[in-house]
Amino acid sequence: MNSSHPTQHRHLAQTVDSLRALIDDPLLPAEVKRALEPEFAEIERLIDKLEQGELHVAVFGRVSVGKSALLNALIGSQQFTVGVLHGTTTTRESATWQRIGDSGVHLIDTPGINEIDGAERERLARHVAARSDLVIFVVDGDLTSSEATALRELVATQRPLLLVLNKADRYSQAERSALLERLRNHASGLLRPTHVVMASALPAQRRLIRIDANGNETESMETPAPDVAALRSLMYDVLASEGKTLSALNAGLFAGRLSDEVGRRLTEVRADVADKLIRNYALGKGIAVGMNPVPLADLAAAAGLDIGLVMHMGHVYGLPLTKAEAGELVLKIAGQIAVLMGAIWGINVLASALKGISAGLSTALTAGAQGALAYFSTYLTGRAAQSYLANGKSWGERGPKRVVEDILGSLDRDSILRDARAEILAKLKS
Repeated sequence: MNSSHPTQHRHLAQTVDSLRALIDDPLLPAEVKRALEPEFAEIERLIDKLEQGELHVAVFGRVSVGKSALLNALIGSQQFTVGVLHGTTTTRESATWQRIGDSGVHLIDTPGINEIDGAERERLARHVAARSDLVIFVVDGDLTSSEATALRELVATQRPLLLVLNKADRYSQAERSALLERLRNHASGLLRPTHVVMASALPAQRRLIRIDANGNETESMETPAPDVAALRSLMYDVLASEGKTLSALNAGLFAGRLSDEVGRRLTEVRADVADKLIRNYALGKGIAVGMNPVPLADLAAAAGLDIGLVMHMGHVYGLPLTKAEAGELVLKIAGQIAVLMGAIWGINVLASALKGISAGLSTALTAGAQGALAYFSTYLTGRAAQSYLANGKSWGERGPKRVVEDILGSLDRDSILRDARAEILAKLKS
């Protein structure tokens, strides 16, 4: 498919809608918005990036592997600082590359990893890479242990990656073939073999001897032209076929993480209210179940209190639920802790039966145990509902995680993210 494919535009529109719903949520407390102000500002930037049709490609790698030179070769001019000293790039640099379809592609240089005093630079490099739609991991030989670790860490973020052997002109043809094979072996299970390519961004000068018609030799030094054709072609194919989808997915993943943080902050802000509510309902249920002498009526009262608790919790978290929705949630929670709840309700049913057999005379014997179990079951239900509601925005109809799930479900078998789809979904749902 090309960059104007309607699926990509749908992904983009879904994501923008989801991001706006997240930052414009009228139910979000002001103190939570203030605490997460930098993250919400990042969401605003992501929305602007998506609406402007921008695609961001970042280079990543060890110092002096030629990241800046590679970007200059792709652009065809000296836009990025290139030097012989370690750590020439100390901050994030970016420049416009070209348009692919209706998207403007921006190339981003990052500081090299493993520099002297480079902890902050490494953090910045990872920060930029995490917010890029495509990462080019650059090496100039076989992988070092630190490069292998960094590559695995980046792959674990499910960031779309290309691995480039730069400075290929330093090696003979046989050495290049052997190096490329080793890199593909290192990347086996992490990247596709076709996503490991070679480049010569800044070839070294070479001696050239010319012989004229009279047999006279003249010697000169020549600098070959950069060779980045394989990388340029691969980048174009990936970005043209699914650039907008990658951009939307990247933004959705960031927003999903933010929505989790919003849920965590909501839990903290409302923890005291929720805790008191759960304790009151659990105590009320324990008393109601334990002291009710009528067989099975105590079970009906228990179910009604659980539903009431969940409805009340919904109001605490700004997500009001109908009685039917609360009932469905109680059933879901019971299903998730089926073994434990089964034991609890098995004892409840037995205790109710004893009340019936003894015409209620056994109430004194069963009330304590049954009431304690009722208290515990409602406590578990309340805690589960608290967690569900605190994170409910992430999986709502317009939530970023739901959008990410939809995008992943529509990827075709040629997508660069095909192999990472299952892991992304697993991380989302965890």
